[in-house]
Amino acid sequence: MALHPDFPDSPHAILNPEVRWFPADEALRETGMDKLMPPLVSQLRRKVKEFRDGGYVGATETSKSLLNWWFKEPHLQERFDGTTAEFCYFFAQREALETIVYLYDVVGAKDKFDLMRFDGSGVVSAGMFDETWRRDVIKMATGSGKTKVLSLALAWSFFHKLYESDSTLSRNFLVIAPNIIVLDRIYKDFQGLRIFFDDPVIPDNGCDGSNWRDDFQLTLHVQDEVRVTRPVGNIFLTNIMVVETKGQVDEDVPMKMARLGQWCADLNSLQSDVKYVFAFVDDDGFKKYTPKNFQQIVEGFKAYQ
Repeated sequence: MALHPDFPDSPHAILNPEVRWFPADEALRETGMDKLMPPLVSQLRRKVKEFRDGGYVGATETSKSLLNWWFKEPHLQERFDGTTAEFCYFFAQREALETIVYLYDVVGAKDKFDLMRFDGSGVVSAGMFDETWRRDVIKMATGSGKTKVLSLALAWSFFHKLYESDSTLSRNFLVIAPNIIVLDRIYKDFQGLRIFFDDPVIPDNGCDGSNWRDDFQLTLHVQDEVRVTRPVGNIFLTNIMVVETKGQVDEDVPMKMARLGQWCADLNSLQSDVKYVFAFVDDDGFKKYTPKNFQQIVEGFKAYQ
């Protein structure tokens, strides 16, 4: 699994799709690369390269402004010792955002059928996907800066919804961490919206005629500490599971479900873009009904609703 001879040393260098790493010997690059990569990756990388090289043609004005600000403008960032140094996003972070924007703005991808057009393996079929809604997945290695990509994606969605009249994106966000440790790390970055202003996520007021910093109004809610005061501009940060500590006194299930139901009702009363519901899933029910996707969980587990 050797690297291509032209593979760059810098994590900031723009990577040509033809020199990307793939899980095989270099001798198989021309004949086997597309088949050995995840099905949509190879074709999407080539299309996104064309999108980048063409100056983001087809993207909305909001998206163009943000992509140019993030990846083409020079940025100085203050260090802990008081000195400044140039800040530049990794290419992996850049490509992730460019791909999201390309799929939404240019392709207009709405479901699995739109995404399947980029299959380079020839083996993907609609039956492999249970969900009917659009689901974009970004897979990045440990240490490659997923939290930074998350901050950029949230900002892009926020401004796209705010500035583009036909945008179907959102200014409310649910961020689910895989465990408490990751949740704490994300919270440290998002507390006080620190990452959005320590990093050059939000353009300066006046950039391309918009007051980005004045208009960026978000409130962070962590776990059960939800204090919604406005229908838009909220980040709800939680983890995927409820951690039960041995010996800790815990509320019984009906009380938890009543609180969860009230939480959904409060959110639904403040906005109408999305209807919030909850599902109670226990081990016995999960084994009995064996749901295959999240939609089946929502539709099948009606206890306490």
